[in-house]
Amino acid sequence: VVSADFRESRLREILNYGHTLGHAVEKLEDYKLRHGEAVSIGLVFAVELSNVVGKLSPTVVDLHRELLQKYELPITYTRSALPELLALMAGDKKSRGSELRFIGLEGIGKPIWLEEITRDQIATAYERISI
Repeated sequence: VVSADFRESRLREILNYGHTLGHAVEKLEDYKLRHGEAVSIGLVFAVELSNVVGKLSPTVVDLHRELLQKYELPITYTRSALPELLALMAGDKKSRGSELRFIGLEGIGKPIWLEEITRDQIATAYERISI
């Protein structure tokens, strides 16, 4: 993917799967979480969001949760952090103006761009990963 899209246009963005929320979590935690731990949370958020918008089955969401838990990676985050995370995600390189964009899945190994996502959809997906 990198050699096919060296300048990081649309194709290479799929490598950022889980990173939009993951980077925001890292920053909010003042980089005390390891990158992989923060991205793990972002991965679960991305599949939950994919499910919320009707692109991914609950079975694949559950598979993500089970696999990450098997390796003792975090899959939840603080419920009250959403407003701060939204502000941090607005600065993500995939964002377009005020529109947040995410890499999601429509199946295993099938990344998609989630665009025109509403704040309600984001809040619903985030609620599913919140503690």
